[in-house]
Amino acid sequence: MKRRAKTILAAALAVAATSFAAFVALPANAETATVTVANSWSSGYQAQVTVSNESSTALSTWRVELVMPAGTTVGQAWNTTMSVSGSTYTFTPAGWNATIPGNSAASFGFIANGTGRPTSCLVNGKACTGTVTPTSSPTRSPHVPPSPSVSPSVSPSASVSPSSPTGSTPVAINGQLRVCGNFLCNQYGKPIQLRGMSTHGLQWFADCYNGTSLDALAKDWNADLFRIAMYVQEGGYETNPGGFTSQVNNLVDLAEARGMYAMIDFHILNPGDPAFNLERAKTFFAQVSARNAAKKNVIYEIANEPNGVSWAQIKNYAEQVIPVIRANDPDAVVIVGTRGWSSLGVSEGSTSAEIISNPVNASNIMYTFHFYAASHKDNYRAEVERAAASLPLFVTEFGTVTYTGDGAVDTASSNAWLDLLDRLKIGYANWTFSDAGEGSGALKPGTCSGSTYAGTGVLTESGNLMRSRIRTADNFPTA
Repeated sequence: MKRRAKTILAAALAVAATSFAAFVALPANAETATVTVANSWSSGYQAQVTVSNESSTALSTWRVELVMPAGTTVGQAWNTTMSVSGSTYTFTPAGWNATIPGNSAASFGFIANGTGRPTSCLVNGKACTGTVTPTSSPTRSPHVPPSPSVSPSVSPSASVSPSSPTGSTPVAINGQLRVCGNFLCNQYGKPIQLRGMSTHGLQWFADCYNGTSLDALAKDWNADLFRIAMYVQEGGYETNPGGFTSQVNNLVDLAEARGMYAMIDFHILNPGDPAFNLERAKTFFAQVSARNAAKKNVIYEIANEPNGVSWAQIKNYAEQVIPVIRANDPDAVVIVGTRGWSSLGVSEGSTSAEIISNPVNASNIMYTFHFYAASHKDNYRAEVERAAASLPLFVTEFGTVTYTGDGAVDTASSNAWLDLLDRLKIGYANWTFSDAGEGSGALKPGTCSGSTYAGTGVLTESGNLMRSRIRTADNFPTA
């Protein structure tokens, strides 16, 4: 479709978390279930459930049932498959975490809308008949600090809201992001829109990305987001995995230091079948998620532009890669590419209905949409409008020009697109913050060989348009 081409909130916010635990000994495997409220705010809370196998025999599967009181629902869950019947929420394995070896544990998390704690608990069909205070911290991601334990009868009034922002940057205000409903939400559970720029291929334009250029994005453009496009082929990752991984991590750090979110883009394009790079993806995301797990500013984009393959094939790829990330970074937002060069299938004659009827079996995820304003117009905009009613979307890449990444800027179509995304609160990253000699390049050719990136003098027509849109005030609600 174009061109040449974290912690859990408690750790990030240092809030006083509350926890409650329910234990039950069962025949044969002696499972126990522990529910820990990791963080709470005025309208809900985040919890982690740990199922422990305290016997020496492997447990082949598990099931946790929680009954929520009136006025409290579970909005999303991760590392599990969730179903609901009335006020009862049933959590079963995500697939990869079904078996629990002897003396080991599996865990999953959920977001509750409302302050009520579960009123009852079942583990593998047996009632949780008693409560105790844990004598040790439950199993959790290594970067999550322990939480003090209290009785499950703790009053909802004990909930603690996230502390007020201590800075004015996007990350300082919004903290750890999560998906809530069809939106990207901040640490306060409020829908937000991130706006920013994408790199071009790191193998071609590495000189464009340094402290000075990112200062310009953060302070002159007021960008919220920096997308790091790491090509896998075309002279990219496959030629030097260690070198490109280090380059990506360095750019994550530069973005973090300036208070911007960093989107790590596994930039597949040719070939379009993500399965071709499945093992590379597992290796890469295992490394970057382990290295960046404690950061609040990282978003993972696992497949840039799948093409020539079915949605079922893309879904299968996603359901193999996402658990690799979750093993290290259970709370990060993950973005999944869609069919037809991430057009929700439109560019290959399909629609978003195939995703809506068969979504990825994972939580805290979003779906990708890409467009190029001079090529993709009303029918593509209509599909985004329809899809946004059912799916959380993120425009991880778009251009103001044709799908080739070149040609004249279509100002009218670009503004129509940006107005739509603003109205729907869909985040975006523009292609590209580079001095590529093509219409989509935001910087004039030769800019990256110098030291000046701020101001309008170094910008192309596309760069000036995007800077003027991104510089407008953000709307980041905190209450």
